[in-house]
Amino acid sequence: MFKIAVLASGGGTDLQSVIDAVESKYINAKIEMVIGSKEGIYALERAKKHNIDTFVVSRKEYKEKSSDKILELTKGKVDLIVLAGFLSILDGKILKEFEGKIINIHPSLIPSFCGPNMYGLKVHEAVIKSGVKFSGCTVHFVNSEVDGGAIILQEAVPVYFEDDAETLQKRILEKEHIILPKAIKLLSEGKVKVSDGRVKIEE
Repeated sequence: MFKIAVLASGGGTDLQSVIDAVESKYINAKIEMVIGSKEGIYALERAKKHNIDTFVVSRKEYKEKSSDKILELTKGKVDLIVLAGFLSILDGKILKEFEGKIINIHPSLIPSFCGPNMYGLKVHEAVIKSGVKFSGCTVHFVNSEVDGGAIILQEAVPVYFEDDAETLQKRILEKEHIILPKAIKLLSEGKVKVSDGRVKIEE
């Protein structure tokens, strides 16, 4: 059985899309654990409702050892780590131990509107300010460069003149909830190959 750990920092709607995909058998996998970046986030409640083990690894408590703590929890227990709205940056040994086995969902079309300090509504605010006509979301591998890993899947959405950050975020979230489970499914089936920093999906 393909096992995954999901890391979250907020309400956990992306997490819910993964839970639903597993429970409907769209993905043949088990969510082994959900790791939250702080106590009290709704993502942890979602996990508990579905009898998934939960852990909290907060920067406040673990500081620069946070990534090492996450590695300790996941090593030998999961095949894939999924960052679903996880706002802490992973660094150190975990990136080597899980090379090619950590993915993230980002709320823009990478390489636009990404990198350090580009998260949540800040991304959508920057998109609207720039005047671009399309934004979207990206599932990518995680490496030592923030939002710099190979792109697995992307989905574009139109940006309307009337949009604010919240309405754009809502439209993009709908697509996130489709492509994140899809990426996990492809990875669990061994259909994702990386060559020279680019991803080829084998159907």
